[in-house]
Amino acid sequence: MLYDAYEIQRSLLAGASAWANFSAGLLNNPSNPFAYFGGGPVVASALEVFAHASAPRGKPEFGLDFTTIDGRQVEVHEEIVLRKPFGQLKRFVRKGVEGGPKLLIVAPMSGHYATLLRGTVERMLPSADVYITDWRDAKLVPLADGRFDLDDYIDYLVEFLAHIGAEGDPRPHVLAVCQPSVPAFATAALMSADKHPNRPRTLTMMGGPIDTREAPTAVNTLATERPHSWFAQNVIATIPATYAGAGRRVYPGFLQLAGFMTMNLGSHMVSHWEMFKHLVQGDGEASDATMKFYEEYRSVCDMTAEFYLQTIDVVFQSHALPKGEMLHRGRRVDPAAITDIAILAIEGERDDISGLGQTKAALTIATKLPAKLKKYHMAPEVGHYGIFNGSKWRNRIAPVLEDWIAAHG
Repeated sequence: MLYDAYEIQRSLLAGASAWANFSAGLLNNPSNPFAYFGGGPVVASALEVFAHASAPRGKPEFGLDFTTIDGRQVEVHEEIVLRKPFGQLKRFVRKGVEGGPKLLIVAPMSGHYATLLRGTVERMLPSADVYITDWRDAKLVPLADGRFDLDDYIDYLVEFLAHIGAEGDPRPHVLAVCQPSVPAFATAALMSADKHPNRPRTLTMMGGPIDTREAPTAVNTLATERPHSWFAQNVIATIPATYAGAGRRVYPGFLQLAGFMTMNLGSHMVSHWEMFKHLVQGDGEASDATMKFYEEYRSVCDMTAEFYLQTIDVVFQSHALPKGEMLHRGRRVDPAAITDIAILAIEGERDDISGLGQTKAALTIATKLPAKLKKYHMAPEVGHYGIFNGSKWRNRIAPVLEDWIAAHG
């Protein structure tokens, strides 16, 4: 019923958005006298904001066609190098450029597409051969393709690293942004215990919930104030027959988005008010920047119920990894098994999703890793999204990551 109700609302809003967009265009038409006086400009701006907020959205494109290396513009194209039912391994091929450290960026499976890390990929392209985990929307995966949980996530990372390692440097570098810090760390520990030839050379985690007992945030509190059964009963929905994944149980992306919007509702309202004012004033550049952000922010996808519920349990409620109790297919994940993977933990001073100390905990639980292979970086005045996107990421954080990779290349 939850998903059906959402689909009805989405259909209604799609029609209203199209109507509002048409009306805004009509009012902004130079041949329309109301475009110059009266309430025309104000009404048109309001309709445009509404149309943008209520428009249906699909999976965005990365759109990274070029990068600049040593002052020279280099063509870039995307290549799918490995396909799996719930995700694919994507490579950003730089035409005519060979070599450079191979970097696997592990994108979050947390309701947004991998394109949320467009700015992360763009910044690393000049210095690295970049791959990314491009997770699929669970509502598009047929039931016949089976299930996908945290154990499968780790298996995918092992397979992705093995594939990258077979193409050159046997030990790629890994960058995990936010949620995947836990499965990426677990992958590193398991591969280390097995002496896997393709275990990461470096592992960088940014704003990740390694130990959510440190500086708990509103997100952490939400996940712990209710029993596990409450999540299973109240936030899990069944995909309707209109999608390829019909019958699959999921945590819908629209619920995740609603949660994030509610957390900072005041800020989002101010952003839309500012967008409205810029449109009224004819400042298209400023309003376009806000629209571009929300185009990405509102593009959401579903997670399988088993992955979501297992993450709630393992990461947020039982704190299994920092306690040394996390299991992968019945086998204990031992953080002490990591002895030769250089770990960099990066946190934002103003992160309201993963509090200070949560990512740094990775350095503490890797008890057998030499101090020279551990580094902590706290980015002053940076919030959660600023860790991996924006000018502070590009100018202050990415250089730290590049230096770490170069030092352990």
